[in-house]
Amino acid sequence: MVPQKVRAYLSLGSNMGDREALLGHAVALLGERCGDVTAVSKTFETEPEGFRSPHLFYNIALALETALPPLDLLSVTQDIEKELGRTHKSRDGVYSDRPIDIDLILYGDLILDTPELTVPHPRFRERLFVLKPLTEIASEAVDPVSEKKVSELLWDVS
Repeated sequence: MVPQKVRAYLSLGSNMGDREALLGHAVALLGERCGDVTAVSKTFETEPEGFRSPHLFYNIALALETALPPLDLLSVTQDIEKELGRTHKSRDGVYSDRPIDIDLILYGDLILDTPELTVPHPRFRERLFVLKPLTEIASEAVDPVSEKKVSELLWDVS
C-alpha cells in the first residue's frame, strides 16, 4: 500500500554564509529526501527576530507533497540543517546567527503537540518573515487551530 501524501508547508531561513546557495541546497535536499516540492516563494530579506545581529536573513517558504509522517519529516529537516552547517537550535533559549533554519509550519490539517514537535508551528501566526513568503505560495491554506487562511493571518499582524 502506498502511503497517503500530505501537503506540508515549511519556512526556511539563512543569515550566515552564502544565504542564497544554502537555501537552494536545502530546497534541493528536501525534494530529494522528503517528497515533491510543489512551490517555492521568492526570497524575502528580513531583520533577525528575537536576537541582535548585523546579518540579515533570507527567508522563503515552500510547499511539499510528502508521505513522511511529521516526526520523520522533522528528523530529515534536522539532518539537512546539520549537513548544511547548523550546529545548534539556540543557546539557553536564545536565538543566534545560523546558516540554515528549517521549520515545519503546517502539515495538512494536523494539530500535534508533542515534546518533539508542535504543528502548526506555535509562533508562525505572529511572524511576518514566515507569513509573507507563505502567503505568496499558500494564501488560501488554513491554519487548523485558528481556522483562518494564511492571508488573513498576515493581515492580522501587518
